[in-house]
Amino acid sequence: MKNICIIGSGSWGCALAIHLANIGHNIKIWSFMKEEADLINNERKCKFLPKATMPENIYCTTNIKEAVEGSDMILHVTPSKFFRDTLKQYKEYVTTQPIIICSKGFELATLSTLSDVTREELPNAKIGTLSGPSHAEEVSLGIPTAIVIASKDYELQCLVQDTFMNESMRVYTSNDIQGVELGGALKNIIAFCAGIAAELNLGDNTFAALLSRGLTEIARLGVAMGGEHDTFYGLSGLGDLIVTCMSEHSRNRKAGKCIGKGLTLEQTREEVGMTIESVDNIEVAYKLAKKYNIDMPIVLTVYDVLYNGLKPKEAVLQLMTREKKAE
Repeated sequence: MKNICIIGSGSWGCALAIHLANIGHNIKIWSFMKEEADLINNERKCKFLPKATMPENIYCTTNIKEAVEGSDMILHVTPSKFFRDTLKQYKEYVTTQPIIICSKGFELATLSTLSDVTREELPNAKIGTLSGPSHAEEVSLGIPTAIVIASKDYELQCLVQDTFMNESMRVYTSNDIQGVELGGALKNIIAFCAGIAAELNLGDNTFAALLSRGLTEIARLGVAMGGEHDTFYGLSGLGDLIVTCMSEHSRNRKAGKCIGKGLTLEQTREEVGMTIESVDNIEVAYKLAKKYNIDMPIVLTVYDVLYNGLKPKEAVLQLMTREKKAE
């Protein structure tokens, strides 16, 4: 059994804690909010997962040094916009523990992937990325899912596979850390668009077209940035795309529905109540498409919806009346 540190007490951090604690591992969660730590420690609850109970072998602390020291593995599960700042807070306490990136997104200021940020801050650390179709609400209840751990280090792949895998979580391995990471980050954008489509009652045909053409855009950019084409049709690409676009658990889909209703971005953030990775990711993907000269009409159009006042119904018309293309 392992001593596992989880950086972040949101829904995904707590879901992973519950899963690993149920296997028998000892879990320390770091939270920056005392009220969240107290809720976990005293009432065995996570405010984002009302149906789940936190096992007794989970302890939550607001002392990041206490969380990291003595751990065998670190799972970093904070929103991407806080990723580097949080990493800076604990990197001096890292010794030989591998760092598993469980966050999905980019660093907006630099357009960097989170694995690139980790390498900059901890150049000697062993790094992996965990991704796949895995809503926290379902993982916390032991509903079966399959995910992928990507790393250039084979021993780390096997370590995570052995540590996480049981009858409710099947873990696959991959060498393509770039592809797995990009699939997990970029699919949130298409899920945001799926929410808009759902709110506009556009139908199953539209939904299928959005997912298939959205996946094409994800793969185009992902390959240009160093990912392997087949990765985007696996768990971290197509798998995560399907679940995030279809499920009412998806905060990115919910955010898109809010925009489809006519809410402002600020009203949408308030309505969702949690970090909406897709919003920042849309801005990053827009800039990356320009940087790599990649044709991404869905991304460019939803960027105009968010930041240039394009109405959602006009956006659909704009996409449908583009110049003729071969698939």
